[in-house]
Amino acid sequence: MKKHQNNRGFTLIEIMVVVVILGILAAFVVPKLLSRPDEARITKAATDIKGIEQSLGLFKLDSGFYPTTEQGLAALVSKPTIGRIPAKYPEGGYLKRVPTDPWGTPYVYLSPGIHGDFDLISLGADGEAGGEGNNADIESWKLD
Repeated sequence: MKKHQNNRGFTLIEIMVVVVILGILAAFVVPKLLSRPDEARITKAATDIKGIEQSLGLFKLDSGFYPTTEQGLAALVSKPTIGRIPAKYPEGGYLKRVPTDPWGTPYVYLSPGIHGDFDLISLGADGEAGGEGNNADIESWKLD
């Protein structure tokens, strides 16, 4: 008595066809995915700026003024020791740490600002003023 064996498996040709198909798909999809991290960083920087603006608003609400350029965003983390000292300052501050943009560069803070009470800027991917595309500055006065 011979038992009939069912050979269930993939042939080498079937596996190669699948690999080729996956390679073709990857050629189209990977370039699109690689541009997304930069878009995500730009969106995160804009969101961070909005959050910092809210913290600055709370600082002003409590103290009656915005931190000076000299005090910087560090005034949102711990009570300033230079310049005008706020009478009311919450324990723990307004932020846990001095924020950096998604590229690891400190935000530029000017108070009084050129465009308002304060200006808050991320210098973009290149970390330098100006630029286009991913290197463009993200500026608080230009956000919705």
